[in-house]
Amino acid sequence: MRLLRSDSGGHFIQATVRGDVLMLFFPRPLQDPIRGRPKEIPHNEKLLSLKYESLDYDNIENQLFLEEERRMSHMGFRCLEISRWVICGLIGILTGLIACFIDIMVEKLAGCKYQVIKENIEKFTEVGGLSISLILWAVLNCAFVLVGGIMVAYIEPIAAGSGIPQIKCYLNGVKIPRVVRLKTLLVKVLGVICSVAGGLAVGKEGPMIHSGAVVAAGVSQGRSTSLKRDFKMFEYFRRDTEKRDFVSAGAAAGVSAAFGAPVGGVLFSLEEGASFWNQMLTWRIFFASMISTFTLNFFLSIYHGKPGDLSNPGLINFGRFESDSVAYYYYELPLFMGMGAIGGLLGALFNSINYWLTIFRIRYVHRPCLQVMEALLVAAVTATVSFTMIYFSNDCQPLGPEHNEEYPLQLFCADGEYNSMATAFFNTPERSVRSLFHNQPGSYNPLTLGLFTLTYFFLACWTYGLAVSAGVFIPSLLIGAAWGRLCGILLASFTPTSPVGAPHSGIVRMTLSLTVIMVEATGNVTYGLPIMLVLMTAKIVGDYFQEGLYDIHIKLQSVPFLHWEAPATSHWLTAREVMSSPVTCFNRIEKVGTIVDVLSNTSTNHNGFPVVVQVLDSDEPAKLCGLILRSQLIVLLKHKVFVELARSRLSQRKLQLKDFRDAYPRFPPIQSIHVSQDERECMMDLTEFMNATPYTVPQDTSLPRVFKLFRALGLRHLVVVDDENRVIGLVTRKDLARYHLGKHGLEELQLAQT
Repeated sequence: MRLLRSDSGGHFIQATVRGDVLMLFFPRPLQDPIRGRPKEIPHNEKLLSLKYESLDYDNIENQLFLEEERRMSHMGFRCLEISRWVICGLIGILTGLIACFIDIMVEKLAGCKYQVIKENIEKFTEVGGLSISLILWAVLNCAFVLVGGIMVAYIEPIAAGSGIPQIKCYLNGVKIPRVVRLKTLLVKVLGVICSVAGGLAVGKEGPMIHSGAVVAAGVSQGRSTSLKRDFKMFEYFRRDTEKRDFVSAGAAAGVSAAFGAPVGGVLFSLEEGASFWNQMLTWRIFFASMISTFTLNFFLSIYHGKPGDLSNPGLINFGRFESDSVAYYYYELPLFMGMGAIGGLLGALFNSINYWLTIFRIRYVHRPCLQVMEALLVAAVTATVSFTMIYFSNDCQPLGPEHNEEYPLQLFCADGEYNSMATAFFNTPERSVRSLFHNQPGSYNPLTLGLFTLTYFFLACWTYGLAVSAGVFIPSLLIGAAWGRLCGILLASFTPTSPVGAPHSGIVRMTLSLTVIMVEATGNVTYGLPIMLVLMTAKIVGDYFQEGLYDIHIKLQSVPFLHWEAPATSHWLTAREVMSSPVTCFNRIEKVGTIVDVLSNTSTNHNGFPVVVQVLDSDEPAKLCGLILRSQLIVLLKHKVFVELARSRLSQRKLQLKDFRDAYPRFPPIQSIHVSQDERECMMDLTEFMNATPYTVPQDTSLPRVFKLFRALGLRHLVVVDDENRVIGLVTRKDLARYHLGKHGLEELQLAQT
């Protein structure tokens, strides 16, 4: 056992066993014996996954970049701005078309499934043998889910879930492998169709956000690396900074297509996704959102045989509310807030259950075959529970002309009546939400709504996190609509609109964007204030008990995610205490063999290297003169940009910024670069390619200031220097994320990874 760091009480011990690092934490915090104050616990770097790297959201201002910018005229910049608007328009059109395809396919497949089951149930209700109908329902559900589960588990696992946590991480500055690839998009689209048609407690709206982001990432680059096709378009935007802005637009376009809420899409991208924002970006994102919802609306109107009838703006249409039916009074506002508090408690319970379920899946359900089997089990159980609830329900309602149930089941009800429980279960979640909104008062009895809310709550909680493409938007809204209508019945009023978003806000902690989405989706601003009060109350109550669902899954995946602010108790810490050291540096003119050896060292896997200059005939340490990235060095090695070759071949083409953009984003690994023994002895001049003005901080800079600088500018590396501009350390995203997690967060990660 080797003691690395300890105070007088020996609170922190590290032991090395066969190369694996074992961290032992004790209940009391470390105390600084000099200052007598709490000190952060050193964190194990292995707890934050090494597969996640940072994106370069800070432009690399080397000589090549500055020369290109200075050569560009005012008209050139205007053309670039026009290109940005064109790209946003294309993003909106393609996202709307994808949403249209998903909606039509789900309607066709789910319609066929429910029609077959309905006919089968009606047949065996008369002659007996309804168990055959149950088996048919379960088999059809499992068939759809089997296809979707296999695609996700075996072809592209990153397509599982809604994709919102992954896009949130991408916009935060974390490079999630394969998250915006074409194969991911195909699996996501086909997978969500199978999930919804398979009757799972999921929605198709959440994955639309991921789909829009993938479309944006592909269109903005003017090529497809998966198909190996380069259209020689939009080459200027082949860098992380520009790509990030377009992905923000794609996420907003996905929300707009899902809910018919372009303003809500912009606010969602701002509230939940984008870490960086500006005014022009707002207008472009709003433009993409409007184009997206218009495209979906236009093609759906053609599909429904009403060309030009633009009354179906999104995948989920809550219908129109008559103004006299949604009146409320000031004394009802406390009731709405109380319902919001209950929604916050339900959301916290949902997140807590799903948290432990996710830990169980990480430990034991990590093989693809087990993931598919779990998805099949959930599909079969969902069908069984739904059938059982309908079978034992005696809530029969008259089927009048004002009722527009798509698949009314009579079952054991009298002629001219339908089973009210079937309206909620025997439907797609979107149609169930609409029925809860618009069916006449008295269409459900309290027991039916109570049982449905309780059952669907646990089904949705179990379903989220399966190896299928699925969202949690609609299930949470459906839960809110059901228990909101239940509260309306118990309080002798019918006002399900306000509390519909309470569970969703309690689960994912959205407030501003969800308020606007609800107002836009219902087409009525009357309930704007109650909805806002409900959502804010749900978020406040939920935050007191548990993190949001997306944040929980981000943390359990060991992603070095940076929140908006540094930890509240971090003012005692300085840059020296969080930086990584010693730092691997390169000289401004470095030996090729040295560069190859450093890049080939798998034990470090550094991505940024300070460039230093040594004062001649002096023993002083080298001083900082720039920063260069691993990706840049690989491109330089690939093109043999060596000093000796440049002198011997005067006609050699000078390396341009286009060469770096052509290699972006999949830079070749260092193992694929062949360097001969003679070339290892050559020298490489980094002056022209390094960022000569990297951001630096003194070693005594407080952690909140370092965090704010790193977070606001989207940095990948922050160099720490002493008073004489000598490099003493390097702050990376993982350094800040480790300290942001704190002791409790690290213990949770250890628990999940044990």
